[in-house]
Amino acid sequence: MNRATRAAAAVITAALLAGCSSVTSTPETTPIDHTASSPGPGKAAADATGAFAVISAAVPSAKLGGTVTAENDPNHFLGRPHQYTSKITFTDGRIPADQTEGNEPGDVELGGSIEMFANAADAKARHDYVQAVTKGIPSLTEYDYLHGATLIRVSRLLTPAQAADYEKAAAELP
Repeated sequence: MNRATRAAAAVITAALLAGCSSVTSTPETTPIDHTASSPGPGKAAADATGAFAVISAAVPSAKLGGTVTAENDPNHFLGRPHQYTSKITFTDGRIPADQTEGNEPGDVELGGSIEMFANAADAKARHDYVQAVTKGIPSLTEYDYLHGATLIRVSRLLTPAQAADYEKAAAELP
């Protein structure tokens, strides 16, 4: 592989990995709004906050981490064509704190995220993208559950049985 090809491959790899990130370390990033309220149980999951209300009712260890906005989205996907229309991050109290040292608020490893899309095809495309990028890289591995237009991304630090709680909860989404 020549120098130009290696450089191009490095740029593409970096771009793919950036597309899966949940946070960024640049100081210009606006912090995620941790004060957003979620609707009560039984409300329709019209957005990620509504979906989280359903999920957290079934998984009590899940706590709202923050609401991603166009201004603080590290991926710059929110509201873009074929990307998520809303997104929240959450923590999971079953993950030991000593396993998350060095993570930033909003990182999937702290618990996960819920991404809502305009349609199931866009959600499936994002799911497939995340799976392709993380395949074979153990430190990026995560559990991903697709339910219609909703993608639930869950920390690899949970056991398979613990992560399955989110899969079961997704079945309760409208």
